[in-house]
Amino acid sequence: MATNIVWHKHEVNKQTRSDKLGQKPRVIWLTGLSGSGKSTLANLLEKKLFEDGKLTYLLDGDNVRHGLCGDLGFSDKDRVENIRRISEVAKLFVDSGTIVLTAFISPFQTDRDFCRNLLQEKEFVEVYVDVPLAVCEQRDPKGLYKKARNGEIKDFTGIDSTYEAPVNPEVHLEYKDESAEATAERLFNLLNEKGLI
Repeated sequence: MATNIVWHKHEVNKQTRSDKLGQKPRVIWLTGLSGSGKSTLANLLEKKLFEDGKLTYLLDGDNVRHGLCGDLGFSDKDRVENIRRISEVAKLFVDSGTIVLTAFISPFQTDRDFCRNLLQEKEFVEVYVDVPLAVCEQRDPKGLYKKARNGEIKDFTGIDSTYEAPVNPEVHLEYKDESAEATAERLFNLLNEKGLI
């Protein structure tokens, strides 16, 4: 742990950046099982926000493991560290005045709460993409459930590793048999109705 450091305050800060951009910075944190559609929804939601004139950035679970978190595996300890790093990066994006979207399984409530506690009130928006395990397993876009069931992957969330569903998310996006575009539209409308974007 670093010592003898202080946070240097700058004249251009989160408030001045937010005012310039005409938006309220947020972390819109999509959580759910593998195959629930988090990445697809985050991508479609970002597109809608961008078209609406918002400055956004999307942090995706797989993408950050190519660099920032490329040294981590999928043990519980590594998952915690993965989310800690993402939370710190998300905080920097919020400080820049940006609306940052994240798409991570993020299976542990304490880890999602860690990010929430880094931010100011109402800057963390937890979106629970609630899709039943059976549906996720049927979709299995990366073939990971099949590998987990065959014992080729250990510590796979929903199979042999726990997923702690959000207790009180800002948005509980329940599964409906609809297109990804329709679900993204529903999410966009829910966020608008709640004054979260």
